[in-house]
Amino acid sequence: MSYGSILKACRERAGLSQAELAEQLFINQSDVSKFERGSKEPSMSTFQKWATLTQSPDVLVAFIAGMDGLTILSNVLNSMSGVIGFIKFIY
Repeated sequence: MSYGSILKACRERAGLSQAELAEQLFINQSDVSKFERGSKEPSMSTFQKWATLTQSPDVLVAFIAGMDGLTILSNVLNSMSGVIGFIKFIY
């Protein structure tokens, strides 16, 4: 599992488009796309800002620490389903 898939999952969980995240990171949307595809590697400062903006520092730290990418994605998706279930419960 590449870091790009993890970055994309974090962005999507935060409900941000590539363009929205790029604007907040002060980079081009094409760079966000390249990071998510794994064709370009983000700098550490971009990686840290991505984690902050997507409220996913735990996910990215786990990836850096060597946790299996599939486990991380599973946790991200599980947290998304919990939020969706909560929203359905409210309405």
